[in-house]
Amino acid sequence: MSLSTHVLNAATGRPAADLPVRLEAEVGTVLAQGRTDADGRIKDLPAPAAGVHRLIFETGDLSPFYPSVTIAFTVTDPAQHYHVPLLLSPYSFSTYRGS
Repeated sequence: MSLSTHVLNAATGRPAADLPVRLEAEVGTVLAQGRTDADGRIKDLPAPAAGVHRLIFETGDLSPFYPSVTIAFTVTDPAQHYHVPLLLSPYSFSTYRGS
């Protein structure tokens, strides 16, 4: 299993580089933290076990309304790859399960 994320600044159409991101277990234990690369990606997050996890994006520099965005997701098959992207604009955001 592997886990990755990608953040796109939808207002500019550009990747959100150097954005702080943290991976937490359901109980709040921090499993990893890092910053997006120049392409807005973190490709090498540790593979979490089955269960509920959260990616927390510190978005305050990109959004005057959302200081952070939390995406909770469930790992059902630890052998699969999970990609959790974030599309962010100043007053909205969306996500989906990527490939």
